[in-house]
Order: sequence, then structure tokens, then C-alpha cells
Amino acid sequence: MGPARGECYVEFVTRAELHRIVDDLPDESLDAAAMLLARASDPVLVGLEAAPLDDEPVTEEDRMAADEGWAAYRRGEAVDLDDFRAEREANG
Repeated sequence: MGPARGECYVEFVTRAELHRIVDDLPDESLDAAAMLLARASDPVLVGLEAAPLDDEPVTEEDRMAADEGWAAYRRGEAVDLDDFRAEREANG
């Protein structure tokens, strides 16, 4: 059987149970449900979401690099995403 109302995780659900859950959704939840189902049909996203969390400790070197990156951003030295893509395409 599928999840009870308010439960978030189930071990296994049949298509029929999933249809019942969708049919029981209030109208204001349909857009959110559609986005979640679309994500669930993308094998790349499914793989990424199933990957273990990065559990490596943040080093002082990591912190310093992040701080410098944010400082450069605040100084206006960030590269626009479109410019980055164009430069990457030009350099192959």
C-alpha cells in the first residue's frame, strides 16, 4: 500500500497506488507534483539524487578558496554565465 496522508517516503508503491495518490491531491498541489514526477523520470537527476552526500570535511584551504571567490564576486569580478559559456565554446 502507498503512503498514508502526510508520509513522505515509501519503500515500494504500485502504479495503481501512485494513481490514487495523484487523484487525491488538491488542485493547488498539482504543479508541484508534476515537477516532482518530471524529475523522477530523468535518469540523470535520479542518479544525482541517489548519490551519497559529500561527507568530506571542509579544509582550511577550502574555506580560504570560498572566501576569495565570494570576495571577488563582491568586487564585481564574477564572470557572467553567458560570457563563460561563449569563452568555453571558443576554446573548445
